[in-house]
Amino acid sequence: MIDKLNIVKQRFDEVSDLIIQPDIISDQKRYVKLTKEYSDLKDLVEKRDRYLEFTNNIEEAEEILADGSDAEMVEMAKMQLDEAKEGIPKLEEAIKLMLIPKDPEDAKDVVVEIRAGTGGDEASIFAGDLFRMYTRYCESRGWKTNVIDLSEGTNGGYKEIQFEVSGKDVYGTLKFEAGVHRVQRVPQTETQGRVHTSAATVMVLPEAEDFDVQIEMKDVRIDFFCSSGPGGQSVNTTYSAVRLTHIPTGLVAQCQDQKSQHKNKDKAFRVLRSRLYDQELAKKQEEDAAKRNSQVSSGDRSAKIRTYNYSQGRVTDHRIGLTLYDLQNIINGDIQKIVEELRLVENTEKLKEASEIF
Repeated sequence: MIDKLNIVKQRFDEVSDLIIQPDIISDQKRYVKLTKEYSDLKDLVEKRDRYLEFTNNIEEAEEILADGSDAEMVEMAKMQLDEAKEGIPKLEEAIKLMLIPKDPEDAKDVVVEIRAGTGGDEASIFAGDLFRMYTRYCESRGWKTNVIDLSEGTNGGYKEIQFEVSGKDVYGTLKFEAGVHRVQRVPQTETQGRVHTSAATVMVLPEAEDFDVQIEMKDVRIDFFCSSGPGGQSVNTTYSAVRLTHIPTGLVAQCQDQKSQHKNKDKAFRVLRSRLYDQELAKKQEEDAAKRNSQVSSGDRSAKIRTYNYSQGRVTDHRIGLTLYDLQNIINGDIQKIVEELRLVENTEKLKEASEIF
């Protein structure tokens, strides 16, 4: 492990030198990539330093104990030895995880799409609840959210809503949310007090860069139309909303959030790129899942992943059998515990795969 950590330290020193070079700073794409690598390597180098400190402390303590002439030093050495021996196994596990090559998608920003499924008006209301849950969670993480397009439900909520999320490691965190979410509760529209089951589908698309997906303009049909819904005086009076249709795949992306046609077009193209990129990514995830029988990132977008049961105050994630009796806090944005458990399962799978390299 030390050999691998020394290689990491060598690369860290190289990147540290590179990011202060004028020609690198002027190349924005390369500079952003290198500063991200610097940040990731810095965490690992700090773990390396701590690991070396522990191993040095063990050697030093064992020398003092072997000598045994100074009772006070022997007592301190015992404490130092216990601390190091207790700390090393935890540190090794953390380092092993960090040495596994990261999924390059994990650092990307995302486009999240929430669509009401079975359940009529109640499904739209639930889609609205999920949107609020995610925006509050993103706010707690210091991430920015920005609505791209929406279609409001008849009695509240949304038939469909799309929004961007930007920040650090957004896709790596939110990718676990993709799938069918189910709610069991008495709907606001129910007069008999009966519990109904409704559903909404969540898609999490990694936001593609220009160089990730090349779109030929001849393959895209562009339609302009009047915006609907909230948006000020220009709504329904100017053709500012934009719909893009990718002819080879039939994929559609639209945006009516901005008053500017140009801004809406830019946003719609970002969504279209992300949809095309996600299509390819889904194929890869299915292949990867087939290889390792992954529980949490199978690429199956139609799988029922989670149930929110209001009468029991319970949330169950069906992929890992996790049940939490904390529904109110979760639906109000506190999903970190679920995210951590899902990430733990994924990381355990990765460690099993990579165990032969350590």
